[in-house]
Amino acid sequence: MKHSLKPSQYAILITIMLTASVGDTLLSRGMAQVGQVDFHHLDLLWKALFNPFVISGIVLLIGFFASYMTALSWADLTFVMPATAFGYVVIALLSRFWLHEHLSIYRWAGIFLIVCAVGFVAGGPSRTEHPEEPHQLGLMDSGVGR
Repeated sequence: MKHSLKPSQYAILITIMLTASVGDTLLSRGMAQVGQVDFHHLDLLWKALFNPFVISGIVLLIGFFASYMTALSWADLTFVMPATAFGYVVIALLSRFWLHEHLSIYRWAGIFLIVCAVGFVAGGPSRTEHPEEPHQLGLMDSGVGR
């Protein structure tokens, strides 16, 4: 049985990837500006809440959370997580070219392996199929076997 996603479902998956990646990158940039937070400097967390990069990152991550919940309403977690794994590439590219972080060949190789492994999962259905057996469903509803 072949299942295909609607364009709106593809849009939700892309939104998950982009909002998580850009939101995390904005949080990273903002926290780099705030400085290292530890138990002796918890007041920096309040300062962070007024940093425009942190605020923007939080807003995008709220959008991520809403999109993620939407995707989980029509697909299994084991489909949604791998289907949005291309976000690792987006984060790597943003980190390299916007945050100017150095990514070793090992990190690039790891990202490449993750993205390649997505192909194994992406070809399957978005929902796990459960065969419906009326007799079994009736037993579950009646409380037999408890």
